[in-house]
Amino acid sequence: MYHVYLLKCSDGTLYCGTTNNLDKRIREHNAGTGRGAKYTTGRRPVHLVYSERKKTLSSALKREYTIKQLKRTDKQKLIDVHQKKL
Repeated sequence: MYHVYLLKCSDGTLYCGTTNNLDKRIREHNAGTGRGAKYTTGRRPVHLVYSERKKTLSSALKREYTIKQLKRTDKQKLIDVHQKKL
């Protein structure tokens, strides 16, 4: 199982990624050990605001690409819908 996720960085920007271990990946983004993305390094702490599961890496990467192409307002709509479900 793979996860496509959005993180909200401390500067308010959003970061999208894919992983097969969501908890570990968020810890890596926040740890400062060099295993997180270069983008999030200077924007810690980051917080998970959205995620969805995909069965294959291919489908997860395709969805990540689609999300990255969205305007910020559309990404925020995804986040808002996700937050209401919780």
